[in-house]
Amino acid sequence: MTDLPASHHEEVDESISDKVTEAAGAPVLDGDVSRFHWEGAEMVVEEFGSGEPVFLLVHGIGMGRVVFAELIADLRRRGRVLAIDQPGYGDSAEPPRTPTMERTADMLAALLTDRGYTGVIAIGHSMGTQVVAELAVRHPTLVSATVLIAPTVDEDARRVTVQIGRLIADLWGESRKVVLLGAWEYLRAGPHLIRKIRAMMVHRPEKVYPRITQPTLVLRGENDKVVPDEWGHQVAALVPNAIYDVLPHTSHQSMIRDAGPTSRRIGLFLDDHPERRRRGGNLRGRRRRHGEDQTETPEKR
Repeated sequence: MTDLPASHHEEVDESISDKVTEAAGAPVLDGDVSRFHWEGAEMVVEEFGSGEPVFLLVHGIGMGRVVFAELIADLRRRGRVLAIDQPGYGDSAEPPRTPTMERTADMLAALLTDRGYTGVIAIGHSMGTQVVAELAVRHPTLVSATVLIAPTVDEDARRVTVQIGRLIADLWGESRKVVLLGAWEYLRAGPHLIRKIRAMMVHRPEKVYPRITQPTLVLRGENDKVVPDEWGHQVAALVPNAIYDVLPHTSHQSMIRDAGPTSRRIGLFLDDHPERRRRGGNLRGRRRRHGEDQTETPEKR
């Protein structure tokens, strides 16, 4: 059987994604889409809004940028938003090898540097918080503040079976929107999902948190079955300049169902600290680097 051209595969996949998004009742993303390549890996980037601050959104295990649709709609009113698909997730191609949290953070740093962004407000969800923490520590000038939503993985749960069990428990009774979008994104994460979960679990975020120097907001849903309250408190205690808050009546995936509580809490975090707004998302212009491993192909969605 002859393989279809990659562009055809992408068109079919995008068409299915839009239908799933519509069926789930979620907003369809309408930003400027491009593909960033670095050291053999691909990252799909979608940009919304304009001005400052600049928000960088990093999704969790098995997901993609589509899960931030409602949060994007809120944040783009405040400034510019960059939402990414990590390598091997969403619309991004499967990389030759599964990247570590550190390597993904370095790729994000290369992306931000390539496009001239510094001092972004980095927002991670679930596994994305591990990447954001590494980005803030390894490339501190690129990040002015961090938001860690449902941070993973606590020390007592670094086993595949435990993580899968917790995810199932958290999804039990969730909305149709969460189930449909979650199932589709996990399907798109491909046959190497277990390998990706293992990459998440070998990371030791507790060794990274004490080195974060940026102001940080740690958020956990009151009914989150994936992130224990004790771990949320521990994360906030380890980060030198962190605020910890629990969102009532929300779960691990509640941001997909209704991003309102998360968006409002992030807004308060920014409004309470005006210097974050001044420092966050300083756009220094765009620099284009043309090379084999670091290229950008613009496209419109």
